Amino acid sequence: MFFWDSLWAALQLLFSFDRELLHIVGVSLNVSFWATLAACVIGVPAGFLIGIASFRGKQAVITFFNTMLALPTVVIGLLVYSLLSRRGVLGQLGWLYSQKAMIVGQIILITPIIVAFTIAAVGRIDDRYRRTALTLGASSWQVALVVLREARFSIMAAIVAAFGRVISEIGISMMLGGNARGFTRTMTTAMALEYDKGEFVLALGLGIVLLTISLVVNVLLGYVQGRTQR
Repeated sequence: MFFWDSLWAALQLLFSFDRELLHIVGVSLNVSFWATLAACVIGVPAGFLIGIASFRGKQAVITFFNTMLALPTVVIGLLVYSLLSRRGVLGQLGWLYSQKAMIVGQIILITPIIVAFTIAAVGRIDDRYRRTALTLGASSWQVALVVLREARFSIMAAIVAAFGRVISEIGISMMLGGNARGFTRTMTTAMALEYDKGEFVLALGLGIVLLTISLVVNVLLGYVQGRTQR
């Protein structure tokens, strides 16, 4: 009964468009969007170049990014905190305990995901595509575009996975954002706070929103893939 009562109260809170809940969701979406966008700008080109090129030490580079996938959020939080704190190298920016600091930490978190998955996507492309394009007189740039086109769905899936990772992250947001109400409180940090207070209604409502956002993003990805493959 307790769960169903809390669930019903959470649904009522959602459909009443509670201002605090909407603001928390807005902060999460804002931070996650900009972190994912910046990570894509860095990670997709880097992963594509590493995947398509042949150079000494390539396997070591791939191993490095695969290892970075397991980098704990606490380590990232400590690293960025030491850089942005008042005594840090970037302390003069005044970004600590702000959404900007959270975005920086989350970029570090998900860029290796996009790089590693992009490398894997490019590596799975049949080499016959490249040879055929070269045989038809394509330039190196045109061959790269052919490979990118063939790998686009896997790269899109990598971006979605990165977004899902960053919107559900809590350690970096707590350490670098401070969970300040009205400024840096995200869905995950608010859920943790409400749980500690014994207030399950808002936490459950935010959990429903978080799952709904993840579902919508994945449905959109599937829709785009289906439309493109027709």
